[in-house]
Amino acid sequence: MEREIERERENVRREEMPPAMSLPSSSLLLRSASLFSPVILAARHSHHHTPRPSHRQSPKHLSLTKPSSTSSSLLTSSTASVPKLTKKAHRESPESLLRHNLGMCSKRGDVHEALRLYDYALAASIRVSLHEYNVLLYLCSHPSASADEANRAIDIFRQMSLDGVDPNEATFTSLARLAAGRHDPDLAFQFIKTMSSAGITPRLRSYGPALFGFCEKGHVDRAHEVESHMVAAGVSAEEPELTALLQLNSKLGRGDDVYRLLHRLRAAVRKVSETTAEVIKGWFQSEAAGGVGVEEWDAEKIKEGMVRGGGWWHGQGWMGKGEWNVSSSEMDNEGFCRQCGEKMVSIDIDPVETEEFAKSLAELARKKEVKADFAGFQAWLDRHGPFDAVIDGANVGLYNQHDFSFIQLNSVVNGIREMSPSKKLPLVVLHSKRVKSGLADNSKSKWLLESWRSAGALYATPPGPNDDWYWLYAAVSCKCLLVTNDEMRDHLFALFGDSFFPRWKEKHQVRLTVSRNGPTFHMPAPYSIVIQESELGSWHVPTITGDDIEMPRKWICATRNSLAASSRKVLQLLSEKFHI
Repeated sequence: MEREIERERENVRREEMPPAMSLPSSSLLLRSASLFSPVILAARHSHHHTPRPSHRQSPKHLSLTKPSSTSSSLLTSSTASVPKLTKKAHRESPESLLRHNLGMCSKRGDVHEALRLYDYALAASIRVSLHEYNVLLYLCSHPSASADEANRAIDIFRQMSLDGVDPNEATFTSLARLAAGRHDPDLAFQFIKTMSSAGITPRLRSYGPALFGFCEKGHVDRAHEVESHMVAAGVSAEEPELTALLQLNSKLGRGDDVYRLLHRLRAAVRKVSETTAEVIKGWFQSEAAGGVGVEEWDAEKIKEGMVRGGGWWHGQGWMGKGEWNVSSSEMDNEGFCRQCGEKMVSIDIDPVETEEFAKSLAELARKKEVKADFAGFQAWLDRHGPFDAVIDGANVGLYNQHDFSFIQLNSVVNGIREMSPSKKLPLVVLHSKRVKSGLADNSKSKWLLESWRSAGALYATPPGPNDDWYWLYAAVSCKCLLVTNDEMRDHLFALFGDSFFPRWKEKHQVRLTVSRNGPTFHMPAPYSIVIQESELGSWHVPTITGDDIEMPRKWICATRNSLAASSRKVLQLLSEKFHI
């Protein structure tokens, strides 16, 4: 809703606001929900529709921006018949100035000035579009808005309906936030249902006001009703929503729902925040957690569940009974927990997923880098590949360096080559400017570049495009290692989502540190950094604290006190049954 606007408005004078519409309780909000029904929305086109009075004169003491000769002549009713405007005249028309200034109010969170502009637009009969209405509703629903300013939202929506402007998802979401601000999650949820029944698809943000509102009030059944509505609408909950539900169910001692939500969290989030970690610890340390579970279980069924789950979860419920040992832990180099000794599992990536990701990556690259011959790069890669490793040349050559270092890059190339099963040179991807000027002109650099080029191990990306597309696609399509310290978190990598890409990166990214003794390579962990439920009933939850290089990653280790003896029995049964 917020828009980047290049030009700031000038000399806007603030005036007294008209008396705000009174909204003493949520009952009026609830009655106003009828405005959203298709019948009422259709009625705005009937003969009872009351248009704005076009004869009203604009107050001379109000202005949308600093007047100019053009804009002054345009401060007339938007319903007047005018010839086609020039670009400048259109830019300085009342509608454009209103949009611009409301956009600036949205950036600053200035609801007072936004409402002043809205009142002026009404008085001047300037058309208010869906976007401007949504900006106004967004600002009125913001927590920083005063009670009087929040009250104006219903009046604004009513005028929106009279103007024949159809609401969209942003409209309903702002009204849901307004209802939640009045501690009325029921109304917020009603807005979502109305939106859905009108054929408008809710988004994750649409559900937040109702879901968090029910969780705060402790209304667990209503919170789960919102959760079910989200699932039916195909909206995936993320960590904040799942954590709120987890905290509520943990507080109420609802073990089955806690178990289910932990598995939802496992599927949605690979590493949990500190806030979520504290909620999970709180559950395992609670009296309720110690009382749920079974003391005897079917070892074969558990094993089958582990196989279906890929070896890192079984989903058969709480195993064991009694208090849990809950501690902060780390994994050693082989993936064994330093607290309980259990080994974390490495989860394989489906080759079909990799192929699909490579295709989607190439399509995105061709769309985003339209001036580059990305198809040409793909053909080059087919001729010279596959490679055992791909090196992000710029990242490696600049690591801990003020200037780009070909010597450092070469040391990494040689080190990776020595580690390679085929002893083949890795592919070095560099932007063309790195290979045509500057340090590339000295004899040593020229010799290195020529040796890599003649071996088919250097690709210089064309001027303009982002070379990230090239080294990432090469590593994915070759199913090989990628040497870079790039965290791959910016807007480009956000395009790939949170499903496949984090799992791929975890398995393929090689990071490095460099000292006087040369580069040290930090290979992908031999285990998956994701919530794991073991066949012995313990849980291990990775947190965002630590990155396994500068500081070991912190994990939550939760193991039953009674499992020490039970685990030996389980292992014996598994050994007898499956000959392991």
